[in-house]
Amino acid sequence: MTDLRAWLPRTVDAVDAWMAQYGDFTQDVSAQVSDAALEAAFAALTARLTDNYPFGHPRYVGQMLKPPHPAAVLGYVTAMLINPNNHALDGGPATGRMEKDVVARLAAMFGFPQHLGHLTSSGTIANLEALWVAREIHPDRGIAYSVDAHYTHSRMCQVLRMEGTSVAVDEAGRMDLGDLERVLATGRVGTVVATLGTTGLGAVDPLPQIVEIARAHNARVHVDAAYGGFFTLIADDTPDGVAQAPFEAIAHADSVVVDPHKHGLQPYGCGAVLFADPEVGRHYVHDSPYTYFSSDELHLGEISLECSRAGAAAAALWLTLEVLPLTDDGLGQVLRACRRGALEWADLLRRSDALALYQRPELDLVGFLPRAAAMSGIDEGSERIFREAAALDPADQIHLATYVVTAPALAARGFEVVADRERARILRSTVMKPESAAIIGEIHGRIEHLTPLS
Repeated sequence: MTDLRAWLPRTVDAVDAWMAQYGDFTQDVSAQVSDAALEAAFAALTARLTDNYPFGHPRYVGQMLKPPHPAAVLGYVTAMLINPNNHALDGGPATGRMEKDVVARLAAMFGFPQHLGHLTSSGTIANLEALWVAREIHPDRGIAYSVDAHYTHSRMCQVLRMEGTSVAVDEAGRMDLGDLERVLATGRVGTVVATLGTTGLGAVDPLPQIVEIARAHNARVHVDAAYGGFFTLIADDTPDGVAQAPFEAIAHADSVVVDPHKHGLQPYGCGAVLFADPEVGRHYVHDSPYTYFSSDELHLGEISLECSRAGAAAAALWLTLEVLPLTDDGLGQVLRACRRGALEWADLLRRSDALALYQRPELDLVGFLPRAAAMSGIDEGSERIFREAAALDPADQIHLATYVVTAPALAARGFEVVADRERARILRSTVMKPESAAIIGEIHGRIEHLTPLS
């Protein structure tokens, strides 16, 4: 493992050496503070930061959080010391070109023969841009997304003053094609959002069929692959891979979003939006009298709704992809390890007398629940496990997340329970770190030990 303690001082040295060529200058004293003041403030900062969960630890398998790769840290810190702004090449010539480079690599990963795209501060903003372009292309038609899609789509429809329509899902949480046909037959939908990796269960919508149905109704297709997009690298139908067809079909979509700050090993925030047709750039046209003057090349601010954007994010992703390329042998090996961990956990849950697997994982998210006769028992048991696992001694803690399900959703997955309430919490985990995958047996065993037999 790369020792950042040895590498981080080199970031300062590299930037100092580069700045030295411009000559000495007099430091302004108005913003200078004493070492004693900084020491006190830093001590207060580090003390306050202990009020966190151990996101980087293998036994943290709750929310979609993981530490950035050491290369990403080095890339980010080094560029941050220069502090470029990737809005215009005037503000970030080097990192602007790095951004174009990494976006081109992402486009190639998804099979786009041509593209227009850029990094964003988050998947939310990336999806906002994709839906905004959808509105500009079909101003009189709305957006359709599954009921299990991320809530950002319904929220952004409100922001954009577009009609949003939810589509039912099947017994595995994937968009129901029959209901999609019904929704599109109304003629009121201009773009269908397909999710490749729902944030709740990691469900993968049947994209090949969605594209076919949408085209038959003259509708566009946007792919929200914020969470699952990098699984494209291992989409080969192998035992430790994922289904090939949905990810292969991204190449036939109109736009796609992916979050490098999830499985791309980047710090927050780093999202990306890509369009298959570069002509959508016409919707971004604007004029700025004081930027875009240093180069005739396309400035990233000319194809982005955001203005100021950290060039450090581009540098971090560029350096990471230099050492972990977007190939099966590169970043794909990290994803395969996570996938194997999820499948191992699913097998352990199938054999458990105390816990039950909610549904087979399609990516690396695992849903499970305590075996109970009623919805109330499932909910109360899940809450107790969630709390008690996190309350163990720090050396033994397991950090989980919960997910709300309905009685019909449980019934669709074969759970015959008394519906004494409409909703119940189950447990949900993300095997996002290979280190977690290596100790899945230990994690499962501790959770099972906290679960009384019903």
